[in-house]
Amino acid sequence: MSDYEGVAVYCETKEDKILPIAAEGLGIGRKLADTLGQKLSAVIVGGNISGLAQQIISCGADKVYIVDDLQLKDYQADVYISVLEKVIKQVKPQIIIMGQTDYGRELAPRLAFRLGTAATMDCVDLAIDAESKRLLQTKPVYGGNAQAVFITETDPQVVTIRTKAMEALTPDTSRKGESVTIPADLDASVIKTKTLERVVEEVAGIKIEDAQVVVAGGRGIGSADGFKQLDELAKLLKGAVGASRPPCDNGWIPDMAQVGLTGKIIAPEIYIAVAISGSSQHMSGCSGSKTIIAINRDKEANIFRQARFGVIGDWKKVLPAFTQKLKELMAS
Repeated sequence: MSDYEGVAVYCETKEDKILPIAAEGLGIGRKLADTLGQKLSAVIVGGNISGLAQQIISCGADKVYIVDDLQLKDYQADVYISVLEKVIKQVKPQIIIMGQTDYGRELAPRLAFRLGTAATMDCVDLAIDAESKRLLQTKPVYGGNAQAVFITETDPQVVTIRTKAMEALTPDTSRKGESVTIPADLDASVIKTKTLERVVEEVAGIKIEDAQVVVAGGRGIGSADGFKQLDELAKLLKGAVGASRPPCDNGWIPDMAQVGLTGKIIAPEIYIAVAISGSSQHMSGCSGSKTIIAINRDKEANIFRQARFGVIGDWKKVLPAFTQKLKELMAS
């Protein structure tokens, strides 16, 4: 029998709160722990973060393990992986959940290697197998054209989850839990880098990964001026503007707007794809959208296979008419 038991979620933090992906991890973690009849733990690492314990407990955790050290205030992969390895070896959870974020992508496989197990990245669903009690890990494969279910035969079972693929619980401030502080005991030799300056990138409007509505353009938009029309519609819908890779490569829109396997992976309520063919690389970044609306003059475009609603036509005619009608409906 395995010495590992329970579910643990690594919760990323920012300033005085946990990130949404951490709350989503706690939500699915709570469901898995209840199915197994085991406890849900959370791990937080950083500087001046002890006050976040109750917030995490209110989101579903039974116990919070805190590694609070000013040397951990700025993320450093070598330091964080050393700390996480120490905590996990002490807690021994059977399942470890992390977010498919910049940090999660870096930490999860390294942690799994150190623990002698495997990591399944970018999961969109997690469940417990009724017979084996192993974790069923569902993730997109073949560029998002299919989904496969994986099972890790070694413990702990390490996974990362896609943003907005899981539902966070409604916070319950009355929930009771336990917090345990674990000293970092950092070895100076582990600290190989030092942050000299932090520059915050100014983003006008809503971040694409946080937007409930995304209006995205592809190669068919033709120029930077074309994206101004997309921006008008996005602002009308209180959303953000995205793009496939070619517009970013051509400098029509900043790289931070790129949606796809090598860009942002998003899951808005509505994704409006304008002049986007729908390559597998791009669809990997938006296939989690609740509703996809496609506008493309090529009736054979792959995007129509993924879209719930589609308009076959020249976007230069369709989009202005759509925007104008929307203005009229919102004004009435």
